[in-house]
Amino acid sequence: MSDFFAIGTNDLTMYTLAIDRGDERVAALYEPLHPAVLRLIQFTVEAGLRYRIPVSICGEIAGDPRFVPLLLGIGVRELSMSAPKLPSVKERIRALSLTEASRRARTIMDQADAKRIGELLDDFIANLGVHSI
Repeated sequence: MSDFFAIGTNDLTMYTLAIDRGDERVAALYEPLHPAVLRLIQFTVEAGLRYRIPVSICGEIAGDPRFVPLLLGIGVRELSMSAPKLPSVKERIRALSLTEASRRARTIMDQADAKRIGELLDDFIANLGVHSI
């Protein structure tokens, strides 16, 4: 059994979508809000919760305040990021209600379109009363 799971979202996104974000010919298709990527994260978090194994998220989305409500809403409680990202992520976390984030995450996870997921996430953030960080 594992003591912990760590999800590297940059590689997860790249390999799930078969898109190298460093290749300018296809980099525009790299989408961390793609439903397949989000569901893989969600499935891992749910398995971790079921077996009491902590799940941490690292990569670009861990340090991006835009993703915080969704990640916390699906049960992520450990984010790994560079030090300069901490203040804005901490501010976003403090502005959240976990109950509301969980409710919005359930709606988001029912979506099949990355654009719609982004709209729902941005709408939730706009209604927090906190300006974009």
